[in-house]
Amino acid sequence: MTKAIIFDMDGVLVDSEPFHTEIEKRQFSLNKISVTKEEHQKYLGAASDVMWKEIAERHGILISAEELIEQNRVECHRFFDELEEIPVMPGLEELLKKLQKKNYPMAVASSSFPEIIDLILKKTGLLKYFQVVVSAQEAGKSKPEPDVFLLAASKLGIKPEHCLVIEDSPNGIKAARSAGMKCIAYQGPGVKPGSQKEASAIIQSYGQLEVML
Repeated sequence: MTKAIIFDMDGVLVDSEPFHTEIEKRQFSLNKISVTKEEHQKYLGAASDVMWKEIAERHGILISAEELIEQNRVECHRFFDELEEIPVMPGLEELLKKLQKKNYPMAVASSSFPEIIDLILKKTGLLKYFQVVVSAQEAGKSKPEPDVFLLAASKLGIKPEHCLVIEDSPNGIKAARSAGMKCIAYQGPGVKPGSQKEASAIIQSYGQLEVML
């Protein structure tokens, strides 16, 4: 029985993945790093610090992973702060309003930097729907490890087996399953076909999710 719902943010609440991809591509170019599209895709849903540490090690670049992570944090904050509008997924807010009326406890569990999560949720007006917001940095480990979802469940005061996770990335789906939670995949823009097969179900709209609850 579902007693609480935990949402990923990028690609689930907001259509921000193209923005992150663009920021990262600019950073690759700035630091003269040659990253293929396939390699870049592998990091979808992983925390930025994990991604940059792996890239620094794999490509043997002179700048440290810590500098790359800080560079990315600054660039992300500047980019999202300057955006006039951050697109919210279609039908999402209507669903959140209905879930709130039904008294579902809700959380956001994201791999983004804590200040970026806060900025995006405030700028979109979505923050008011969530009792708990956690980042992978706060949890200590990034997806596909389950820590961020387990921390969200703990803060909500709900057992993991009673939590439903809404995710879009393979790393996020694996993390939810490792946490012992049911996971429904949201097939938003740019999702690679077949990448969400480990989820319990796949939805293309939030109207479908409302019917399932």
